[in-house]
Amino acid sequence: MIKVENLTFSYKDTPLYTGVTFRVNKGQKVGLVGGNGSGKSTLLKIITGREDGFTGKVVLSGTYAGVPQEVKYDPDMEDSRSAREYVDPDYTHEDHELYKLFSGLELNIDLSADPRKFSGGQKTKLALARALVKAPDVLLLDEPTNFMDVAGKKWVMDFLGNYNGAVIVISHDLELMDKAIDKVLAINVQLKLIEEYKGSYSDYIRLKAQREDLLKRQVLVKQKHIKQMEEGLHKMARFTSAKGVRARVRQQRRIEREKLELPEVPREIKTFKIRLPDPANVGEIPVRAVGLTKSYGELTIFQNLDFSIVRGQRIALVGPNGSGKSTFIKILLGLGALDSGEVVINDQTKIGYYSQEFETFNFNDTVLDTFIDKTKTDERFARAFLGRFMFSGDKVHQRVESLSGGEKTRLSIAMITGIDNNLLVLDEPTTYLDVLSQRIILESLKEYKGSMILVSHTPEFVKELKPDKALLFPEGKLKFWDDNLLDLVDVV
Repeated sequence: MIKVENLTFSYKDTPLYTGVTFRVNKGQKVGLVGGNGSGKSTLLKIITGREDGFTGKVVLSGTYAGVPQEVKYDPDMEDSRSAREYVDPDYTHEDHELYKLFSGLELNIDLSADPRKFSGGQKTKLALARALVKAPDVLLLDEPTNFMDVAGKKWVMDFLGNYNGAVIVISHDLELMDKAIDKVLAINVQLKLIEEYKGSYSDYIRLKAQREDLLKRQVLVKQKHIKQMEEGLHKMARFTSAKGVRARVRQQRRIEREKLELPEVPREIKTFKIRLPDPANVGEIPVRAVGLTKSYGELTIFQNLDFSIVRGQRIALVGPNGSGKSTFIKILLGLGALDSGEVVINDQTKIGYYSQEFETFNFNDTVLDTFIDKTKTDERFARAFLGRFMFSGDKVHQRVESLSGGEKTRLSIAMITGIDNNLLVLDEPTTYLDVLSQRIILESLKEYKGSMILVSHTPEFVKELKPDKALLFPEGKLKFWDDNLLDLVDVV
């Protein structure tokens, strides 16, 4: 199905992979893993011929279909006038078959609907439906379960488990990766290689942890040896004869050689501590809403909803897909129209808003320019702060359009926490993040001292942020937080 031999590829003189060789055979289910920006999506582009500039041999046999990470830039979708035209342009399936597929993917739309008007989540699901309808020899899926709740994820897992073709899937959904794959291809950023692990994702995690534990022990032994050599060099300072000087020089060279040979500890083994600016002063109630009512036609999203958030308070919005959480956020921020009611924002309230659509980005700007333009800070501060979010060296000069979804998320969170915002509004901040990036973002948000309104489908993420209250949808009821509500977080 897929044969890669001696693949080498660099992005702007920075090697992503060097001399990589692997195969994906018929019927294999392969998980492609690696940190945000490690080159996972780029590898899928190389396999499908959408990225050149590499050396080596890449062969894809048979038909293929894929779902990119950000489908809002899909030209086929932009040219389609209906969901049916996009999903099944050759009319190979009956309407009821497509609606059954849509139901499994939790896509509640009409076949005649214009896909260009869909939300980001709906577009992702529609692109997945299109790929599954084609029933290709090879499926290439980049974060296919984003925007899905538990039932939708289970449907995708069952589908992939029974699929006869080969599959390569990129996902930060650990349950999907554990149940739907039988081999892992892991991008090793330090060695510029792709390592192969047979078995489930849990098997990969276990073997990787064993390897990293061994590496840490080897590093500690070498560091201890180097320290002993340096202590010996210090004692040799009292030897002033020519022979003593030559001995010190030889010892110094041995120490330098030992340091050069010291293995690099992968970033994911290191710990992160991010210090945020203190939020600006604000009154006791940064935002309050009274009697909010919103409908779309005959569908009432919420009615007579009252809401307020106290300074320093954290509130999680909890409820199933389509229950009105994102609509509520947009109305609160003045980005959506109300049927009735009032939103009052304190004059001192400074809001940092994260949206998974990345609407505030100029994709032609660099990471550094984007951060400085948003935060109005100087280059020295910008470089230091971006470094805490894993943007350092030449990475700050990379254009935003070339970043992975996870890197865009890290940049967006850096932008809203790098200044003195006193209210953060976060709509699905973990959607594109790998485990390491989730930890970086989580540690930064845990340190935040302002108010926070949060929507997330990741129970562990919500639990660690320790909300004070929950606003339940579609009921529109505000109640004190209880960890039992984490069962509902899974179905946001």
